[in-house]
Order: sequence, then C-alpha cells, then structure tokens
Amino acid sequence: MARKVMLIGAGGVAGVAAAKMAQNHDVFGEILIASRTQSRCDAIKADVDRRAAEGKGAWAKAAKSPAKITTAQIDAMDVPRLTALIKEFNPDLVMNIALPYQDLAIMDACLAAGVSYLDTANYEPPDEAHFEYSWQWAYREKFEKAGLTAILGCGFDPGVTQVFSAYAQKHYFDTIETLDILDCNGGDHGYPFATNFNPEINIREVAAKGSYWVSGERNRPLRGFATRGEANTPSEASAEGMGNGERVDEHGVKVEYKKAFDKGYWVETAPMAIKREYVFDQVGKKDMYLLHHEELESLGCNLKGIKRIRFFMTFGQSYLTHLKCLENVGMTRIDPIDFKGQKIVPIEFLKALLPDPASLGPRTKGKTNIGCIFHGEKDGKPVDYYVYNVCDHQECYAEVGSQAISYTTGVPAMIGAKMFLEGKWTTKGVHTCEEFDPDPFMAELNVQGLPWQETFDPVKVD
Repeated sequence: MARKVMLIGAGGVAGVAAAKMAQNHDVFGEILIASRTQSRCDAIKADVDRRAAEGKGAWAKAAKSPAKITTAQIDAMDVPRLTALIKEFNPDLVMNIALPYQDLAIMDACLAAGVSYLDTANYEPPDEAHFEYSWQWAYREKFEKAGLTAILGCGFDPGVTQVFSAYAQKHYFDTIETLDILDCNGGDHGYPFATNFNPEINIREVAAKGSYWVSGERNRPLRGFATRGEANTPSEASAEGMGNGERVDEHGVKVEYKKAFDKGYWVETAPMAIKREYVFDQVGKKDMYLLHHEELESLGCNLKGIKRIRFFMTFGQSYLTHLKCLENVGMTRIDPIDFKGQKIVPIEFLKALLPDPASLGPRTKGKTNIGCIFHGEKDGKPVDYYVYNVCDHQECYAEVGSQAISYTTGVPAMIGAKMFLEGKWTTKGVHTCEEFDPDPFMAELNVQGLPWQETFDPVKVD
C-alpha cells in the first residue's frame, strides 16, 4: 500500500530523495515537499514530474502511476506552525533533509503531531561548530513512550557506513577491533573553490578539530594511536585524569584524550593534522585527512569488541589552500559581526557567494568511492573486510539532475524511509542505522543505484 511522506528541505539532497521516492511510487504514494522557500520546492516537483512523465530508464515504473507531489512553505524552526502542517497532511513519516540546526525543532513537531521521524545528519547548534548525538539521544524516552520511531543519520556517512558496519558484524565477524571509514570524492566541478554540499556545514566540519574514537579498555597496541611512554588507551579507572592531557602519537602528531558522551574516548588533533594516501578503486591515489564524524560515536557503542574507529575524507590541495585563506581572513567565522549597522555571520555571507551545491551536477565529472575497512576475528581467526560503493557523478546527473554527493545522501534517505514504511525498521525510540537489520537495506542499495562491492584482502590504512 502506498504511503504518505512529508519531506522537509529543498536542496540538492532533497531533490534526489524526492526523485527516488517518485521512482518507488508503489511505496511512496503521496509526497509533500516543504521548505522556507516554496519556489525551490516547486522546482523539485516540476523536475520530478517531468522525468516521471518521460519514463526513461529508472523512471519507467513512475510513468505508469506517478506519485502525487504537493508543496508548501514552512519555517522548520516554527514548531507550532510546523506541527499544524504535519497534522494537516497526516504523513506516515517526516523526512528531515533540512539543515542539522533544525533537527530538534522538527523532532519536537513530530512528537506533537504523533508522526515518526528520519534525518540525514545529527544536530548541530547554529552558534557552535560542534555536533554529537547527545541532543537527539535525549529524545529516546519521548519517542519510545509516544510509540514513534526516529531514525538518525540516514545518508551515506553517516548512514550507509553504519549499515555496512552492521552487515559486517552480522555476517563476517564475532568481534570487530578496528574500523576505518574512507570517503573519497574524485570528482571535478571546474571551480577554483566550491563545496559539494551545504557550505556552512561542509566548512564547519572540515575546519573543526580532527578526532577518532578509542575504547575505554586497556587494549593491545594498535597502530595510529600509540602515545609516548603511556598505555595506548586509558583505563576506566583513569578516566577522570585523561582529559586535557597533551600527548604525541607515534607519527609525532599532538593528540588529546577527551571522554566521549556514552563510552570510550575521543582522541583530538589539530584540523587536518593526520594525512594518509590511499589508492581508491576507479578513482586512483588521493590524499585523505582524518576528520571528526558523528557516526564514530554511535558505532563505538554498538560494535562488539571495537577498539578504534577513524574517519578519513579526501581533499585536493586547491580546496585546502582556499579554505586556509578564508579562515585567515575570518570568512569562516560563525559568530555575528557588525557590518554597516547590521549583524552578519561571515560564513553565511560566504555561502551566498559560493556556487549552490545543487548547481554542480552538470559540471562535475569523475567518481566517488566511500566505504569501510574492518579488522577483527571470526571463530578465533583474524578477518579483514572492505565494503564500498563507487558512484559516477555524470550518471547521477543523467538520472536525477544531481552530482554524486547529493545522490549518495538522498538515495539512502529514501531507502531508510522505505525500510520504515515497509515495516522493516520500526523499533520505537531514537536509533542510528546500525541498530536495525542491515540485510534489506543492503539489498535495496543494489537496486536503487548504489551497488556495493566487497573484498577480504584490502589495503589497510596505517
């Protein structure tokens, strides 16, 4: 039976999610696209309706029985009005594809309206370059008591990377000791500087301190986080004494231990302090840098035996040079400044100057490669496993009019919604993607345009 979904957001990812829902009209019968700027919602609707009517390729089924799409204007931070709109449309699920600053307001509206929730990135306060699950995990009891489901971070990373982890744990490991998540964008859009998703979020993420997660137990030495003259990881007994202590790892990088929210420790570094080279399938050799990323925190809680989790993302030298210059002149600041008698936030002004990520589709060529490398044990024997997806920018543009960055986030969001609507991911409360059965999601990736590959002989990251 076709169901009703309310999609909040009108950027590149929302456009992909709407398109993929329309392709799966047997599940998504009615779609309401709502955003602060209704004209952007109308543009998504027009594009999806046109592609469905043409019925080419992946759109063949949609031409026979297209989904009903409507649009609305809404400020997602206006909880009473948003609640009223949700009640009026009466969807089975609200998909939050807006800014992460709006997560809590939309969750509040879903609770008030009695509707389940899904997003693609965890909450981040607008006035602080910091994100963690604690704000949304605080809603666990509220959603559980209301009999509602909240699925957090259902994009690619976070999202698919957590599904990959659950799949690896279910099928190939008794315990997973280390996990490295590698995110490579080998695409070229031709601009001197542009971001592939929302500039505010992208720049805040990249400019933040790097960090990786380690367990709170005394483990045997692991490359990449040894420290001079001390145990590799702190014991629970020494937890209180570990914060703010500067150390140096085996590569000479200064690090600092900080207690993670739920369990384990963050090992913090200066931004871009840890760099590695890696040869990515169908992309080639790229420089990648260690970043903080939200899924590390939940995976640290949910993977059996895990001792270290790291996240790496590739960047070209031109991007890094431009970013450093912008930082040096204050354009990446997130605090308001006075300018000609009014308050402006420099990074918001910069966002207005940069190309809209949704406009990069026709210009971007090349491929992405995103995946997870695991090391652990099965039946007492060591196992290495690498699962990843390769996505072509031009193929994405031909299908839905977006580049691969938006595609690899929008498609998993649709699949997560599909899992919920089909009754496969419906556990009440607030959950991240690795807490659900990975098998039906993994099967859908192959069907919906993000096929995955696996190897048991990967080149590991030192």
